[in-house]
Amino acid sequence: MELRHLRYFVAVAEEQHMTRAARRLGIQQPPLSQQIRDLENELGVRLFDRTPRSIKLNAAGQVFLKDARRLLADAQDAITRVRQASRGESGRIAVGYTSSASLHPLVPRLIRAFHEQHPLVDLEFQQNVTNATRDLLEAVASDALDAAFVRSSSDRYPHLSSIVLDQEPMVVALPIGHALAKRRKAIALADLADQDWIFYRREDGPGIQDELMPACRKAGFEPRIVADVPRLLSAVTLVAAGRGISVVPHVLDAVHQDSVVYRKLDAASAFTIPLTLVFRDAPSAPVQRFVAMARTAA
Repeated sequence: MELRHLRYFVAVAEEQHMTRAARRLGIQQPPLSQQIRDLENELGVRLFDRTPRSIKLNAAGQVFLKDARRLLADAQDAITRVRQASRGESGRIAVGYTSSASLHPLVPRLIRAFHEQHPLVDLEFQQNVTNATRDLLEAVASDALDAAFVRSSSDRYPHLSSIVLDQEPMVVALPIGHALAKRRKAIALADLADQDWIFYRREDGPGIQDELMPACRKAGFEPRIVADVPRLLSAVTLVAAGRGISVVPHVLDAVHQDSVVYRKLDAASAFTIPLTLVFRDAPSAPVQRFVAMARTAA
């Protein structure tokens, strides 16, 4: 049994007239009559009561009509879904992000816009809480994730592609009451040479320290690290507790505002870190749409 047999049957059942059904289907009446007889022979059941002037569904035909309509509708739905998937209008995207990347306003704005334009694509999110950048890049490289928002490049992963969405300035995070916090002007990195530093762990993965350490050395010192924590938010929390100072992305200046003061770096010391969307080469159709929207936003 083929779908065309079901279409022919439904047309004849609805028209209750072989010639009108043939005209509706765009075929000749004799082949249509033969197709209906072939269908009945295959089923081993008569579906119509026939007279020289009419053809009407019998009880078996009425039962079969419901199933035929359902099967045709299911087939059309399947065609629609597969075409949507091929165009990237449906499917699934698994997206990861670091804690600081998720705080950048561009990330939720991009996700919201994508969901509004492509509501049939299921977006799944993952935040890695330990050495996030390296683990997220590894997850994208191993197909565990389709894409990730990170604060580094993907240069160490030649099979990954990336888009830099923004270059964000870094700011100094100081405990409230700190001598440097009383300044209203920008701070030079050299002024931080004798401070206790809170660092966020890099281990052997890429991250913000790829930019921070060279900037400190350019200013003539190696940071005196008193605490090394896994995440930027943890670093700001230790700053709030008075354990030391840190240099963090500008977007974090909304965190612990009652106990942390944020100051810009002066022109000679200022540097930025990227907000990057990383994804595999030859991405799926839904990921291609997500990347295209991100590229437009960037």
